Amino acid sequence: QVELVESGGGSVQAGGSLRLSCATSGTGGRNCMAWFRQVPGKEREAVAAITRSTGSTHYADSVRGRFTISQDNAKNTVFLQMDSLKPEDTAMYYCAAKLYSCAVSWRIATDFRKWGQGTQVTVSS
Repeated sequence: QVELVESGGGSVQAGGSLRLSCATSGTGGRNCMAWFRQVPGKEREAVAAITRSTGSTHYADSVRGRFTISQDNAKNTVFLQMDSLKPEDTAMYYCAAKLYSCAVSWRIATDFRKWGQGTQVTVSS
């Protein structure tokens, strides 16, 4: 049974930075780890993903060059470093896991079987 716990959200001014963490526990089912975000009334949006076995990463166009996803395998933790934050980055951010590589369908929320509880990120102008 895989459990995911996010932390690191908060409030920041535009141009600032935050680092989100996703601590995982349990075994199996987490070769692809991803960050999604959601604002009320909109669909959950894929932000970034990493395939744990290879380290390969994927980014949404809206965050490429500003966000960096990384992992610490020894600590079973995945991070999302968010720099140059914009007000439109304001959302609830969720960590998610699925068994297979991120190479296919990393953007599809319904493919992910495990989710964390979410952490709020608020960026003010």
